[in-house]
Amino acid sequence: MSERDTIRQILTGLLEAETGEAAPPLDDTVSLREGLNLDSVDVVGLVMQIERHFRIRLTREELEAATRIGDLLDLIQAKLATFSPATPPSEPAAG
Repeated sequence: MSERDTIRQILTGLLEAETGEAAPPLDDTVSLREGLNLDSVDVVGLVMQIERHFRIRLTREELEAATRIGDLLDLIQAKLATFSPATPPSEPAAG
């Protein structure tokens, strides 16, 4: 299974946990709001779950640009790539 497929599977689980309903297939072309019938509260909750699960931060600008499932998957993959195990975040200096 590719990294993208793994992220898609996790995203499906997070979406189902947020809405309490079975998620439809998350094709890259599906609209986040209209295609998944998410209201603003659902979107905020989903974003919070994504950030918590993947330990990333998504900016408002990034989220506004992510209108489809494929956009969101691209964004998550890009964020995860910046914190790959080969380049962990640096530790703050002891002071």
